[in-house]
Amino acid sequence: MTRDGERVIELMNELGSRVSNVLSDMVPPAAQVHLLNAQRELITALMLIYENRVAPAPATKRVRRAKASRRTTKRDRKISID
Repeated sequence: MTRDGERVIELMNELGSRVSNVLSDMVPPAAQVHLLNAQRELITALMLIYENRVAPAPATKRVRRAKASRRTTKRDRKISID
């Protein structure tokens, strides 16, 4: 992870803790647990988006493979039904 990514994580954690301190007086404890879980999921999603955009493009190129030749056997033709 880059240093910028670490700073973003620290910033998100700080903002989350400040918001949770403000809301602790107004929100019941059971709802606080749900809000904290949602906050964690949001931070995780934001970090994945950030890392995906910052990461360098893959260096591998797509290579087309030649089509596999199909074996022909006696069973490949139609079977006559009497």
